[in-house]
Amino acid sequence: MKSVVLIFVFTLFIICSFGQTKYELEKKRRNSLKEIEFTNKLINITAKNKKYSLNKVLLINSKIKTRKNLIKSINDEIDYLNNNINTFNEIIITLEKDLKTLKNEYAKLIYYSYLHRNKYDKIMFLLASDNFNTAFKRIKYLQQYSNFRMNQANKIEETKKEISDKVIELELLKSEKSSLLNEEKLETQKLSVEKIEKNREFRLLAAKERDLKLKLKKQNDIANRLQKEITRIIEKEARLAAAKHKNNTKSFFQLTPEEALIADIFVKNRSKLPWPTERGVITGDFGEQPHPFLKGIKINNGGVDISTTEGAIVRAIFDGTVSGIFAIPGAHKTIIIRHGNYLSVYSNLKNVTVAQGDKVKTKQTIGVVYTEKEKDHKTVLQFQIWKEDQKLNPAYWLAKGQNGK
Repeated sequence: MKSVVLIFVFTLFIICSFGQTKYELEKKRRNSLKEIEFTNKLINITAKNKKYSLNKVLLINSKIKTRKNLIKSINDEIDYLNNNINTFNEIIITLEKDLKTLKNEYAKLIYYSYLHRNKYDKIMFLLASDNFNTAFKRIKYLQQYSNFRMNQANKIEETKKEISDKVIELELLKSEKSSLLNEEKLETQKLSVEKIEKNREFRLLAAKERDLKLKLKKQNDIANRLQKEITRIIEKEARLAAAKHKNNTKSFFQLTPEEALIADIFVKNRSKLPWPTERGVITGDFGEQPHPFLKGIKINNGGVDISTTEGAIVRAIFDGTVSGIFAIPGAHKTIIIRHGNYLSVYSNLKNVTVAQGDKVKTKQTIGVVYTEKEKDHKTVLQFQIWKEDQKLNPAYWLAKGQNGK
């Protein structure tokens, strides 16, 4: 009987945990579909404004990566459903065995009661006891035992029916996901078409390789000036904090209790921070990596490039204080917000709506992303996160699969 109880508890656990995990997997798939849809929108905008574009290649690369993740997430859902179906089937087999045993024992009890059904047998059963209390306890025990067996059999039948219903539900879900997988096979064909399209863009860009190299050199110069200015402001912030605290310790930032609390909460929200734009896709990853087109050339990104739509609003990713606002030709306007000893940096802004020293709140509007209308109509926010004087990968800090929401 103990095994029956354990199986029942385990079944309830499986049923409860299944819903939550299934929800997370479906959410991941929906987010991927939304990201692909948004990326297609950006590609269409770029295509209308230029016959060939490195930005278009970056967007296609981003879409290819997202589509692969989408197919993987659907496969994960199907694998999860299969595992749960197998688990439920094993539980049903075990319950059926226990149910059969219970029915056999209950049948024997009914048969025994039938053989001793007349009043004389009951009286003899009573007189055979050592005393009246013993006889009474025997009768009560048989009654309770009979009721227990009947109730237990009913419970097992109900549990078996519930699990059977769940298996049917899982089979239906499996069929649904299999259909989705078939649909994703069609998406895989689209993937092949996108790769062909990317190769076509590569051929168009090949004729402009010299121009691209000159453009890359210009971009590197702009990026270096941007990094130097960011570093200068961060070091200035550190000196001001040290002077304020009259502290000459080796710590980079001297924090007030309030600033230390903000930094602590900032860290606890790692991978949960809202995106700096409401909608966007990452088209430039953090760190050193091969150039997406120019062979043998590596690029180094101090943050991530977030492609979005014209007029996109820029938001603060967390509570903090505006440490600096400056402009660099080619990188346009930049805002630095300090969150304790962490800093978020927003570059390539058309305009800003905050001033140095302002206190800002999470998701508060701080500016608008610049759009290069004269080129390929791209709208890209360059976003960075620093811990004191060290650059961090923003992709590890922003919320996953939220497409900026």
